[in-house]
Amino acid sequence: MAVHPPGRVLGGMVTSIRDLAARTPASRRRDLDLLRAAAIGAVVLGHWLIVTVERTSDGRLTGFTALPELRWAHALTWLFQVMPVFFLVGGAANAISWTGGRRRGETPTRWLLDRSARLFPPITVFLLVVATGATVARSAGVAHDLVEQAVALVLLPLWFLVVYLGVTALTPWTHRLHERHGLAVPAALVAGVAAGDALRLTTGNELVAAGSFAFGWLAIHQVGYAWYDGTLRLGTRQAAALVAVGLGALLLLTGPGPYPVSMVTVPDAAVQNPSPPTLALLTLAVAQLGLAALVARAARGWLHRSQPWALVVAVNTVVLTVYLWHLVAAFAGALALDALGLLPPSDPGTAGWWLGRVPWLAALAIVLVVLVILLGPVETRAAARRTEARVVGRPPTQATTGLAALAARTGAVVAAYTAAVAGLLWLTVAGTAGGPHEPFGLPLGALVLVLGSAAVLRFGRAGARRGSAAEPST
Repeated sequence: MAVHPPGRVLGGMVTSIRDLAARTPASRRRDLDLLRAAAIGAVVLGHWLIVTVERTSDGRLTGFTALPELRWAHALTWLFQVMPVFFLVGGAANAISWTGGRRRGETPTRWLLDRSARLFPPITVFLLVVATGATVARSAGVAHDLVEQAVALVLLPLWFLVVYLGVTALTPWTHRLHERHGLAVPAALVAGVAAGDALRLTTGNELVAAGSFAFGWLAIHQVGYAWYDGTLRLGTRQAAALVAVGLGALLLLTGPGPYPVSMVTVPDAAVQNPSPPTLALLTLAVAQLGLAALVARAARGWLHRSQPWALVVAVNTVVLTVYLWHLVAAFAGALALDALGLLPPSDPGTAGWWLGRVPWLAALAIVLVVLVILLGPVETRAAARRTEARVVGRPPTQATTGLAALAARTGAVVAAYTAAVAGLLWLTVAGTAGGPHEPFGLPLGALVLVLGSAAVLRFGRAGARRGSAAEPST
């Protein structure tokens, strides 16, 4: 396989996408890329649809979710809550990657360095831009509470990255559990979610189910392993049965059952299905697994056509960029529409509000396209460097690296990765809780943890590549 330098791979946008699409190995699970592209589209559209912005009586711009006013639309969230799809696809993709890494003799540490290579550069740039924007806004005299609200909004997507980075780091061990125990592993994790639900529903305390943040998403990730390797065989009939069973169970759990209909967060609701994941959300995941298997079978031939596949590749090359910046696009689009006097009506559910969704979505799409054009190369360059390193070099082995050096590198990587996830968790939970005294509009300690750890991981990857290049070829 030829290796192209990042400059060539990322040269002209159309040419580079076609080149990447044309060089896709025939063995690639293209349906996973299609599902990921469709899921990110659903996330963006869902968030943009429910966000409503208005100018208050004191002249301030504020935003809120329309879901409390649109109770009839809560069932529509079943179409837009696609985080289970990301974890299903992530499980399959991590199984493919770890299986290949193990064949190449990679250690879990080296594999984790490789998997994080594409994720942390876009996250780093995102946080630097948000911190800089908050600092400039404060210096320009913008009220602190408005800056905090804006920063809290654009940081919302980080929660997913906290969980996904966590389950990815555990892949070498959770995949081993899958090889030994198969579907018994997700079954045990689902039992943990059920126990947490029983406690939260009887006590009214959401904190007692905090373990479901791990149990729920890990369960779906484990099912992704089983879907990839055939442990879970899903022909057309089995997949259709999963859709029917999942939706049927969901209707029972959210109708006569104790769970809310909405599969996304609704302010002030007694129970939130995604935070942490409930049994209701896991039944939606069952239906989505069946639907994903049906889509995979139907799209198999279509994805080998050049134009459709190039479109899927184009979305996947910037999928993290789109995810990180789509709420920034909503914020910037609202400011632009307000400045032009074109802000749509803010009464959810009225005819004017629905008609206003059209220019609203169009404006946000334009802003997001500009952001992706400007910032997408950060992600695509990171992906290109990762591909080049994987093809050119081979990982240093224990024999040539030395046990002491290997242990030191492993410790540094594990510590840096853990610190980065902790920093992102801090940002997710605390948001702007630091208040006006924080110099960058968000917790300084969290910024230091994430940015410093990302730098350590990048140096670790560079060192691993140098170590690989220094070894004699075999």
